[in-house]
Amino acid sequence: MASNQVWARRLREARVAKGLSQRQLGIDAGLDPSVASTRINRYEMGVHRADYPITQKVAQVLDIPVAYLYADSDALAQIILIFERANDEQKAYLLKMAHALNRPTP
Repeated sequence: MASNQVWARRLREARVAKGLSQRQLGIDAGLDPSVASTRINRYEMGVHRADYPITQKVAQVLDIPVAYLYADSDALAQIILIFERANDEQKAYLLKMAHALNRPTP
Protein backbone atom coordinates (compact mmCIF):
# COMPACT_ATOMS: atom_id res chain seq x y z
CA MET A 1 0.00 0.00 0.00
CA ALA A 2 1.32 3.46 -0.86
CA SER A 3 2.68 5.41 2.10
CA ASN A 4 0.13 8.19 1.62
CA GLN A 5 -2.69 5.65 1.83
CA VAL A 6 -1.25 4.17 5.03
CA TRP A 7 -0.90 7.66 6.52
CA ALA A 8 -4.50 8.44 5.52
CA ARG A 9 -5.86 5.18 6.98
CA ARG A 10 -4.06 5.67 10.28
CA LEU A 11 -5.34 9.24 10.50
CA ARG A 12 -8.92 8.10 9.98
CA GLU A 13 -8.61 5.22 12.45
CA ALA A 14 -7.16 7.51 15.13
CA ARG A 15 -9.85 10.14 14.56
CA VAL A 16 -12.68 7.60 14.75
CA ALA A 17 -11.14 6.02 17.87
CA LYS A 18 -11.07 9.47 19.49
CA GLY A 19 -14.73 10.02 18.54
CA LEU A 20 -14.15 13.23 16.60
CA SER A 21 -15.79 14.36 13.38
CA GLN A 22 -13.54 15.47 10.56
CA ARG A 23 -14.71 19.03 11.12
CA GLN A 24 -14.00 18.96 14.85
CA LEU A 25 -10.56 17.46 14.37
CA GLY A 26 -9.71 20.16 11.86
CA ILE A 27 -10.95 22.95 14.09
CA ASP A 28 -9.15 21.54 17.16
CA ALA A 29 -5.96 21.33 15.07
CA GLY A 30 -6.25 25.02 14.20
CA LEU A 31 -7.75 24.86 10.71
CA ASP A 32 -10.26 27.50 9.66
CA PRO A 33 -13.75 26.16 10.46
CA SER A 34 -14.93 26.87 6.92
CA VAL A 35 -12.42 24.37 5.47
CA ALA A 36 -11.73 22.06 8.42
CA SER A 37 -13.99 19.20 7.32
CA THR A 38 -12.89 19.31 3.69
CA ARG A 39 -9.18 19.37 4.55
CA ILE A 40 -9.38 16.45 6.96
CA ASN A 41 -11.52 14.54 4.45
CA ARG A 42 -8.90 15.06 1.74
CA TYR A 43 -6.17 13.89 4.11
CA GLU A 44 -8.16 10.76 4.99
CA MET A 45 -8.92 10.03 1.33
CA GLY A 46 -5.21 10.23 0.52
CA VAL A 47 -5.77 13.09 -1.91
CA HIS A 48 -3.40 15.31 0.08
CA ARG A 49 -1.11 14.79 3.04
CA ALA A 50 -0.85 17.44 5.70
CA ASP A 51 2.48 19.19 6.04
CA TYR A 52 4.50 18.40 9.13
CA PRO A 53 3.32 21.32 11.32
CA ILE A 54 -0.34 20.41 10.68
CA THR A 55 0.46 16.74 11.26
CA GLN A 56 1.94 17.68 14.64
CA LYS A 57 -1.22 19.57 15.61
CA VAL A 58 -3.50 16.77 14.42
CA ALA A 59 -1.45 14.17 16.31
CA GLN A 60 -1.60 16.28 19.45
CA VAL A 61 -5.40 16.53 19.21
CA LEU A 62 -5.65 12.77 18.62
CA ASP A 63 -3.20 12.04 21.45
CA ILE A 64 -0.94 9.97 19.21
CA PRO A 65 2.75 10.35 18.40
CA VAL A 66 3.49 11.83 14.99
CA ALA A 67 5.68 8.81 14.24
CA TYR A 68 2.58 6.59 14.38
CA LEU A 69 1.27 8.20 11.19
CA TYR A 70 4.59 7.78 9.37
CA ALA A 71 5.61 4.27 10.51
CA ASP A 72 6.57 1.93 7.67
CA SER A 73 4.54 -1.00 8.97
CA ASP A 74 1.44 -1.55 11.05
CA ALA A 75 3.45 -3.55 13.59
CA LEU A 76 5.88 -0.67 14.05
CA ALA A 77 2.97 1.77 14.35
CA GLN A 78 1.47 -0.36 17.13
CA ILE A 79 4.80 -0.55 18.95
CA ILE A 80 5.09 3.23 18.75
CA LEU A 81 1.62 3.62 20.32
CA ILE A 82 2.34 1.08 23.04
CA PHE A 83 5.65 2.74 23.90
CA GLU A 84 4.17 6.24 23.90
CA ARG A 85 1.37 5.22 26.28
CA ALA A 86 3.64 3.33 28.69
CA ASN A 87 4.85 4.85 31.95
CA ASP A 88 8.57 5.42 32.55
CA GLU A 89 9.09 2.04 34.23
CA GLN A 90 7.33 0.23 31.40
CA LYS A 91 9.34 2.15 28.81
CA ALA A 92 12.59 1.13 30.51
CA TYR A 93 11.44 -2.51 30.50
CA LEU A 94 10.40 -2.37 26.84
CA LEU A 95 13.76 -0.89 25.88
CA LYS A 96 15.58 -3.56 27.87
CA MET A 97 13.60 -6.29 26.07
CA ALA A 98 14.21 -4.68 22.67
CA HIS A 99 17.95 -4.57 23.35
CA ALA A 100 17.90 -8.23 24.42
CA LEU A 101 16.11 -9.21 21.22
CA ASN A 102 18.68 -7.30 19.20
CA ARG A 103 21.67 -9.22 20.58
CA PRO A 104 23.14 -11.80 18.23
CA THR A 105 22.51 -15.39 19.25
CA PRO A 106 25.56 -17.62 19.71
